[in-house]
Amino acid sequence: MNTVIKLPFYIRLTFTLVSMIAITYIIYMGKDVLAPVLLAFLFAVLLLPMVHFLTNKLRFPHVLSVSITVLFFVSLVVAILAFISYQIGDIANEFSDIKKNVDLFITDIQRYIRTQFNVSIWEQRKYLEDVTQDSVKKGKETIGTTLMSVTNALLDLTLIPIYTFLILLYRTHFIVFLAKLFKKEHHPKLREILTQIKGSINSYISGLIIEMIIVSVLTSIGLYLIDAPYYILLGILTGILNLIPYIGILIAGVLTILSSLTGTPELSMILGVIGVNVVVQIIDNNILVPLIINTKVQINAFVSIIGIIIGGGIAGLSGMFLAIPLLAILKIIFDRIDTLEPWGYLMGDHLPKGFIWKKKQPLTPKNYSTAGQVEITMTETVKTDDIVATPFRESNSN
Repeated sequence: MNTVIKLPFYIRLTFTLVSMIAITYIIYMGKDVLAPVLLAFLFAVLLLPMVHFLTNKLRFPHVLSVSITVLFFVSLVVAILAFISYQIGDIANEFSDIKKNVDLFITDIQRYIRTQFNVSIWEQRKYLEDVTQDSVKKGKETIGTTLMSVTNALLDLTLIPIYTFLILLYRTHFIVFLAKLFKKEHHPKLREILTQIKGSINSYISGLIIEMIIVSVLTSIGLYLIDAPYYILLGILTGILNLIPYIGILIAGVLTILSSLTGTPELSMILGVIGVNVVVQIIDNNILVPLIINTKVQINAFVSIIGIIIGGGIAGLSGMFLAIPLLAILKIIFDRIDTLEPWGYLMGDHLPKGFIWKKKQPLTPKNYSTAGQVEITMTETVKTDDIVATPFRESNSN
C-alpha cells in the first residue's frame, strides 16, 4: 500500500528553493558545455518541421532529412555572415575617413564643453590622456580576455551545428528515455508537457525571427531616409543584435554612429541615427514585442527582466538569449505539477482585475436540536476575475 506523506508548507518551500539553487549552481559550473547544447536544442526545435516535411512528405530517409536540414541552416547563417563581412570590409577601407571625422567630431564636442562648462581643451585632453594610460595598463589583460572570448565563440559556432544534428537525429531516443523515467499513468501528462514545450519554443523562435526581419527593414528604411551610408548592413546588424536583450541595441547604435562617420562628421547625421534607433525601439517595444513575442511566451515582464539578468550573470550573452525560452519551459512544467502550480502562476502574465479579502460573517445559529447540536451556516466570498469561492456549511457538535 502506497502511503502519501504530506509535508508542511515551509518544508516544501525549503525543498523547492534548495532545488532551484542547486540547479542554478550546476548550470553555472557547466555553462561552457550547457550553453551551446541549449542553443542547439532551440535550433533543433525550430528546424523540426522541415525534418518532418522531408521525412513524411518527400519520403527521405531520416538521416538524410536531418543532414539536409542542418546543412541548409548552416548555409543560411554562413551566407548572412559572409554578406556582413563583405560590407564590414568596405567600411574598413574607409577607416582613415572615419578617424578623420571622429577627430573633427571630438573637436566640436570639446569646443562645446569649453563654451558651456568653462573646461579648457587642455584639461579635457589631460583627462583623456589619463584614461588612455589606464587603458594601456590593462591592455594585455583586455586583449587576453577578448581572445579567449573569440576562441570560445568560434568553438561554440562549430559545436552548435553538430549538437543540432545529433539532437534531431536522436530525438526519438531521448523521448523514449523520458518515457522510461515515469510510470505509464503519467505518460499523457508527459506527452502534453513535451508538446507544449515544442510549440512554445517553436513559436518563440519564429517570433524572434519575424521581429528581427521587421526591425532590420525599419532600421534600413530609416537610415536610408537620412542618407546614412551602409544602411542595409546597419539595418541587418541592428536586427540581429536586437535579439540580445538591452545590450544588443546599444552595440548596434554605437556601430551605426561610427559607420555614419565615413561620410560626414556633422552632428545632424549622428542625431538622425540616434533618432532612427529610438523610433525603431519604440515601435519594437510597444508594438512588435507585445504582438509577436509576448503572445508566444506568457511570461510577465518582472520575471523576464530578472531571468535575463541572472542568465547574463551565469553565461553572458548566451545566457541572456536563453533566459526567456528556459523560463517558458519552466512555466509549462510548473503549471502541470500540482505542488509547483503557484510558481507557474507567479511567472505568468495574467493580470487579475482585483482580489477582495472579506472578513468572515458572524456565526449565527440556524437551528438547534435537543441533543445540543448546533448547525452553523458561514459564508465567505473571495472574488477575482475568474474565481468565485462558493459558500460552505460547517456542522459543530457540543
